[in-house]
Amino acid sequence: MAVTTVTYAEAAAKALGDAMREDPRVVALGEDLGRGGIFGQYKGLVQQFGPDRVIDTPISESTIMGAGVGMALAGLRPVVEMRVADFAMCAMDEIVNQAAKNRFMFGGQKRVPLVARLPIGIWGSSAAQHSQSFESWFVHLPGVVVLCPSTPQDNYAMLRAALQGEDPVVYMEHKELWGLRGEVDDQAPATLGRARVSRRGSALTLVSWSAAVHQVAAAAEALASDGIEASVIDLGSLWPWDRETVLADAARTGRLLVVHEAVQAGGFGAEVAAVAAQHTGCQVARLGAPRVPVGYAPVLEAQARVGVQQVVQAARVLVERPAAASGAAGR
Repeated sequence: MAVTTVTYAEAAAKALGDAMREDPRVVALGEDLGRGGIFGQYKGLVQQFGPDRVIDTPISESTIMGAGVGMALAGLRPVVEMRVADFAMCAMDEIVNQAAKNRFMFGGQKRVPLVARLPIGIWGSSAAQHSQSFESWFVHLPGVVVLCPSTPQDNYAMLRAALQGEDPVVYMEHKELWGLRGEVDDQAPATLGRARVSRRGSALTLVSWSAAVHQVAAAAEALASDGIEASVIDLGSLWPWDRETVLADAARTGRLLVVHEAVQAGGFGAEVAAVAAQHTGCQVARLGAPRVPVGYAPVLEAQARVGVQQVVQAARVLVERPAAASGAAGR
C-alpha cells in the first residue's frame, strides 16, 4: 500500500501514468499536453512516455474528439483532453452521435473505451465561456458514464477505474480543485456508481458532487453547531448514480436537499430529488446557481456561486418546513 499526500492534479497525473505503464494501449491527446496540461494534470508524462503516447494536437476540439473515437474503435484506450468542458461544445457531435452510440448502432461489434476529460465549474475571473457546469447534459445522454471526482483520492481511483471500462466516460474534474491536497491510497479502488457518505445525521440528508461537496461539508459543520445534524453524501458518479444509498438515507431522515454548482433549472439535482420523492415520500429541496451567465467581475461571479451560507439557509428552511408543505429551496 502506498499512501501519499498530493494535489488533485498530481493524483490525476499519477493515475494516468500508472495506467500507461500497465497498458500500452492507453494514450492521451489534446492541446498543451506536452507542457503538462493547463492545470498540471499531465505534468511529466510526455517525458516518461514520449510524444507518440502523450500527443499534442492542433486547436480543433472536434478533430481531437473524432481522433479519440477512431483510436478507441481501432483498439486503443485514449484519454481525450478538452481543456475545459466549455470547449467540448465544439465536439458535441463526436461525443453524442459517435462515441455514445457506436456500440448500440452497430450491434456491439465495436466499443468505444475512451475517457473524455471535460473540466467543469466556475474558474475564478474566467467569465461566462470558461465557467460552466454541463454534467446534466451528459447524464441525459444514453451510452456514457459520467464521473465527477471531488478529492485527490477520487481523482486517482476514479480515473483508474474509468480507464479500465469498455464504454465512453465523460470525466468532469473541477477547474478550481486542481490545487486541493489530500491523501491518495493507490491500492484503494473506486467502485463506480457507489456514493460516499462522509457524515451521518438525523435531521436531513445533503447530497452533492464535485466542488460543491466541500461547501456542503462546511455547511453541515455549521448546522451541527446549531443542533441540526445532517448526513452528507458525495455521489461522485452521476451515471450510474447510487440510488440505494441516497434513498435509504432520505427515507431515514425524511428530508433531502440536493446541492450543485450548476444552474438549478434542469440540473441533475432535479432527478435526484424527484426519484427520492417518488420512492420515499421525503420532503425535497434543491439548491443550485441562478440561470445567468457567470460574470467576469468578482461581484457578478459571486452571484453565480453557491456558498456555505446559502446551503445552511436552504437546509434550515427545509428542516423548519411543516410536514405537509411542498416546494423547493434555491433560486
